[in-house]
Amino acid sequence: MGLIATTLGEMTIQPALHQRSTVMVDLAHQIDIKASPEQVYAALTTPEGLASWWTADVQADQKVGGKAEFGFHKRGAVYRMTIVKLDPRRQVVWSCQGDNPEWMGTTLTWTITSEAAGSVLRFTHGGWKSATDFFAMCNSTWGELMYRLKGYLEGTAPGPHWTE
Repeated sequence: MGLIATTLGEMTIQPALHQRSTVMVDLAHQIDIKASPEQVYAALTTPEGLASWWTADVQADQKVGGKAEFGFHKRGAVYRMTIVKLDPRRQVVWSCQGDNPEWMGTTLTWTITSEAAGSVLRFTHGGWKSATDFFAMCNSTWGELMYRLKGYLEGTAPGPHWTE
């Protein structure tokens, strides 16, 4: 069975290879950043980097098999990840472990490539079971977060999206 991906704006719908022909849905974003791949990688893998553009409440190991935890709204919502892959200057992959049931089992993948003016960052939040209203809201939020990450690395940062 061949794999066909269809891109609709920033949403990629990619049939999974399952017997039941289940459709899995991915969010995808791409952004140019005037920073080296090393700087982009550090912003994605260190607690200090992550707290500078995503949420101030960050705990993150820096090893494969380690854990990352992100708190939002005074820890009214907590998202936990397992660190699946760390390829310095190239790629970061996390597997979502909950707490939101729609995120459970999804995968966050950041792929970094070097370009003359800095880096290109490609982000995918993949493996969603369906394109729900929450999926659409997360797509918008990830788009904003990519610009916050860019601002942090280029020195025009507004700071983390969530401060408590």
